[in-house]
Amino acid sequence: MARAPHEVRTMNAALELRGIEKRFGATRVLRGVDLRVEKVERHALIGPNGAGKSTLFDLVSGRARSDEGRIVADGTDINGQPPPRVSRVLARSFQTTSVFGALSVLDNLHCAMLGAASSRYIDRWLPSRKTNERAQALLDAIGLAAHADEPAARLAYAEQRALDLGIALATDTPLILLDEPTAGMNRAEASRALALIRATTESRALLVIEHDMDAVFGLADRISMLAQVAACLAALRERGIAMLLIEERLTIARMLDARVAVMGQGAIRFDGAMETLRQDAAVTRQWLSVGGSADSG
Repeated sequence: MARAPHEVRTMNAALELRGIEKRFGATRVLRGVDLRVEKVERHALIGPNGAGKSTLFDLVSGRARSDEGRIVADGTDINGQPPPRVSRVLARSFQTTSVFGALSVLDNLHCAMLGAASSRYIDRWLPSRKTNERAQALLDAIGLAAHADEPAARLAYAEQRALDLGIALATDTPLILLDEPTAGMNRAEASRALALIRATTESRALLVIEHDMDAVFGLADRISMLAQVAACLAALRERGIAMLLIEERLTIARMLDARVAVMGQGAIRFDGAMETLRQDAAVTRQWLSVGGSADSG
């Protein structure tokens, strides 16, 4: 049964960021970011290139450490923890495929399952009947059962991206981070990929970076926007809050039914219902008007 958007709040979040700050030298990339992803929620993070989305993913997945703040995943503070420890509570895919090309499709899933195992003994590295059965079930779910014994390098690009998703699912973590899962796909491939993501992540929390707005609206329960407010949202005053100018080459005219968070230069400026944002003149003047905030450029 399809879940209703926004009816996902639980006692504990799948992911909660509190006061996250990140600097590279003198450049302040993220400013006091607070972000919450509920359990069993699909949350999209959108914005132009260079806005800090992948940096945020790096912090959450343990590939980098924030300068300030807390990162709590499934009730565990993971800020500054190494990736192997972070991988116990979340899995991440990248903008490019990260499959083991020389291994079979099935063995790619075995590696993901065994790497996530908690046992310290040698049998953790030996596929059991249970892991074999689960891997086969995953192959069926991602549509690659017919390619089980083929080297992953022989798969088409869209099939490799499906395998990436399967690898993330194989870890059995409550939270999955997907970095541009439809990048490089044509419209038909992207549509199939989104259907696959929806079908296989019903019981997980999902945080997705995506530039394809059709994908965002087709997938997300909730949307957060990471952008330089003056540069990317100045057109809102002329064309209405429902239009997002994400990049110069991408203009979307569509109503946002989801809850929305507006972020400027790494800081969240507004978090609430889209209708509230449209009707609140003080909010729009302060955060969405050029010169409305010292940080909004």
